[in-house]
Amino acid sequence: MLIALGVILSVVFGVWLGWRAFRKKPINAHLVMYLISGLTGIFTIAFFMTMDIPRIVKVLVAIILGGTLIFWAARQQRRKQPTQP
Repeated sequence: MLIALGVILSVVFGVWLGWRAFRKKPINAHLVMYLISGLTGIFTIAFFMTMDIPRIVKVLVAIILGGTLIFWAARQQRRKQPTQP
C-alpha cells in the first residue's frame, strides 16, 4: 500500500514539475526538496515496514529515528542562519 502511494506521488511530482516548466513558472528549490524528502520518507518507511522484525520494534525505531532526524535538521538550519549586514 505504501509503495503504491509512493509511486503515485512520484508520478504526480513529475507531472507537477513538467506542468510548471510548461507554464514557464519558477520552481522554488526548497519546495522541490520538501517534496523529494517526503517521497523518500514514504519509500523508506515502506521498505522498513516490510522487514522481518516485530511490528512494535519497527514503529518504535521509526519514531525515534524520525525524531532524531527532525532534531538534527532543525539544529543544522538554526546553525546556518545568514549573517545580517
